[in-house]
Amino acid sequence: MTDTTTDRLATLSESGVSIWLDDLSRGRLTGGGLKALTAEKHVVGVTTNPTIFAGALSKGTDYDAQMATLAAAGTSVDDAVIAVTTDDVRTAADLFADVYRATDGQDGRVSIEVDPRLARETEKTIEQARVLWSTVDRPNTMVKIPATQEGLPAISQAISEGISVNVTLIFSLDRYRAVTSAYIDGLERAQRAGIDLSTIRSVASFFVSRVDSEIDKRLDAIGTDEAAALKGKAGIANARLAFEAYEEIFSTPRWQELAAAGAHPQRPLWASTGVKDPAYPDTMYVDELVVDGVVNTMPEKTLDAAADHANLRGDTVHGTYDEARALLDSLERVGVSYADVTDLLEVEGVDKFEKSWAELLETVTTALERAKAVVA
Repeated sequence: MTDTTTDRLATLSESGVSIWLDDLSRGRLTGGGLKALTAEKHVVGVTTNPTIFAGALSKGTDYDAQMATLAAAGTSVDDAVIAVTTDDVRTAADLFADVYRATDGQDGRVSIEVDPRLARETEKTIEQARVLWSTVDRPNTMVKIPATQEGLPAISQAISEGISVNVTLIFSLDRYRAVTSAYIDGLERAQRAGIDLSTIRSVASFFVSRVDSEIDKRLDAIGTDEAAALKGKAGIANARLAFEAYEEIFSTPRWQELAAAGAHPQRPLWASTGVKDPAYPDTMYVDELVVDGVVNTMPEKTLDAAADHANLRGDTVHGTYDEARALLDSLERVGVSYADVTDLLEVEGVDKFEKSWAELLETVTTALERAKAVVA
């Protein structure tokens, strides 16, 4: 299929890709911007992370009134962060309620992340997942849990309790398989507990551009023509092989038993889809990862670019698996260790979110102190 329509995002949606926005702020909610994106650009869900919330709270006066109320009540900084972020997510979930119903719960989803400082603490992650789920109190919420080794049992436990989960910070194929196993294990436990499996949804957020950023840096350091020829290809190859694994995992007899009981497959979600190297086409991680049954969560800059000039050619994933495997083999041959790259990216990913969380806490602390000073 050649993309000839002027509404490229409609074409993308019709290809089976759910378009989610990787951003949320109170201004988007109160100003009608998010609602407009659902109508005009086929956005059917939202993802958030600590970086997004830190940016939202550091700009403008949208949160001043709530901060004044929280300050007057003597709310702690940590509790104020939860109050502010869950309020935004709840409002966004209500905005997407019609989409949620129209898609039988598949889309209309809004994600909120557990405190990234808990990424290596299983029990505390589980506890906060419960708090966020009950505080937002909307069935179309997803709680984001990082795919660290310690996060895997937290994912299973949350799913077993009927909490829908967005698994974040997935970089390697081995970890992706472990994530799907955690999901399926959680569903089996939920079934034994008598929970309606049809009410549980999950996505597995596979990060794309960060893989290219790290691998390209290493290829540049190698400096050969063979290394240069591999630049900008690893992120897409990695994601395509994740989809191959998805097809395999969600067609097994073990899965078929759960599906017969109403369970839904854990959809792959392409995250980190904004191009970081300006030398690459700005819609590369949209154009090259089109396949039925996935989510692509985009920052608004990428969403706008895709609407304007995405090069949509139908399914660009099936039929690419052998080429993708060969690409990863070539990286190893020139001296780039896939395992080393993906291990590093997980550590860096958690660290970046921890730093953003610290920034968020600092912003809220300042806002609460300013509000108290005004009252005084």
